[in-house]
Amino acid sequence: MDLHLNHWSVKPYPNCTRISIQSLHERTTREVVYFVWDWFEAITQDKDFAFDEQLVRLQDKFRASIYGGPTVYALLRTAYEKGIPAFYLWEEGLMQYGFGKKHVRGIATTFNCDSHLDSEFTTRKDDCKAFLKTLGFPVPKGDIVFSEKEALTAAREIGYPIAVKPVVGHKGIGVTADVQDSKELVAAYNRALAAIPEDQVTRIIVEKSISGSDFRLLCVNGRFVAATERRPASVVGDGYLTLAELIRQENRKPARLDTPTSPMSKIQIDEAMELYLEEQRLSLDSVVEKGRTVYLRKVANLSAGGMSIDATQTVHDDNIILAQDIAQHFQLTCLGIDVITKSLAESWKSSNFAILEINAAPGVLMHLKPSVGESVDVPSYILETFFESGTDARIPIITFNKISVEELQATIDHILLQHPNLIIGAVCRDALFVNRSKKVLSKDYSSNVQTLLRHPKLDLLIAEYAEDILEEQGIFYQKSNLVVLDNPTEIEMTLVRDVFDSSTVVIRKGNDISIRRKGLIEDYTLGEDEPFTRVYLKETGTIF
Repeated sequence: MDLHLNHWSVKPYPNCTRISIQSLHERTTREVVYFVWDWFEAITQDKDFAFDEQLVRLQDKFRASIYGGPTVYALLRTAYEKGIPAFYLWEEGLMQYGFGKKHVRGIATTFNCDSHLDSEFTTRKDDCKAFLKTLGFPVPKGDIVFSEKEALTAAREIGYPIAVKPVVGHKGIGVTADVQDSKELVAAYNRALAAIPEDQVTRIIVEKSISGSDFRLLCVNGRFVAATERRPASVVGDGYLTLAELIRQENRKPARLDTPTSPMSKIQIDEAMELYLEEQRLSLDSVVEKGRTVYLRKVANLSAGGMSIDATQTVHDDNIILAQDIAQHFQLTCLGIDVITKSLAESWKSSNFAILEINAAPGVLMHLKPSVGESVDVPSYILETFFESGTDARIPIITFNKISVEELQATIDHILLQHPNLIIGAVCRDALFVNRSKKVLSKDYSSNVQTLLRHPKLDLLIAEYAEDILEEQGIFYQKSNLVVLDNPTEIEMTLVRDVFDSSTVVIRKGNDISIRRKGLIEDYTLGEDEPFTRVYLKETGTIF
């Protein structure tokens, strides 16, 4: 599936071997383990195994998870590569990037710092279009209709060809372009009608269809960063196979594996495709001559199998300024501007150019991994809006392998004495605190850690990770600034592996103390009746 998972280890024991693998989505991971098990068992027993069929089932399983969406996964993978902590908040249905007071939350390319009013405004295509027109930007002539009769009247007044789309919608669902006559209009109107949610009134846009190619201009934090041409799904005839067979053949290509990293989705066969083929006097059973390209849709919908072609380097300066001027009017981190024109290399002021719609939650895979052309690292542009580096996304973390409630409270008091304005979150197996205020402790240990790291004002985390917790749940976060180990087991020593170069590690074995700071090691023996707390409390100052 071309995911970023590459960490694994093998630990032999007298009667078994433990294999540990990095995991993203637990349910999918379990399915993968049994998949490999059954596959190897079939090989050793010389039995047939439906590998392709089983792989598709696994892909579908992962796609159904939050991480299976291409935009969410692209941001997650980029965060991983940059050392920015990222995890999913299942109860809220949001991704979190960063810890404590440094964190931002969002889903796909929409974030908690965005104006939700502006985001909702972009879905009201009629009002948004009127707003752009007021600003002097090029929008196609059109009208809002409430019935099929009104649609036919509006089309006659505007003049064919026209485009039809629901006022409320996204991802090109219910959109039909280049409608040529009243018969096509009725079908297009019904498609738009079917795309309207049940709780919304019937409001459909009928507007002039502009000839040209479909482009997406993308702005991040008000700045233009990428442009992509989108083309409808197509196949090339070979003189032998039917269109249905050519589609099946095309869908088997590696580029159409339909994973979160595939540059193209599988071509979807539906009524809209069959109607468009009918307009071309073709059907799925037609055999076309060798070399002829047959477009399967009017709309360049990437989720239905369309192609993306990078156009970032070809954009005329006037078009870049146009995109940025539009973005300045919206308090949104990411803004996609869909336009139609013959070429982005020509200025919008002197060409047949029209803004189709504004998208407040634009996808990024079309730019990061286009079907044709150079990649534009849009996820990095987005995350760098919030964090210049992985360090900027983190708060200091102190990790213990064992600590009592009393010792935890003493540690909090010691740090607050030096830094009285801090908000400190602390958790051990028996208690959870925010400063000295005791909070509700969940039975699930990882949930306690997540609750603290989710706190929007937290300056510092203190957490206990004993052997049993590490074995059952692993450690929720990566990297600690200070690790304190009191007579650690072999498993608890793994906490030392996951530290920064600048971190401090304090290890007690019996009365022997070892302190590692920035590559330097200091060893000594505890004095008679000298408490271990005195050793590690002295080191808490290094984390600031």
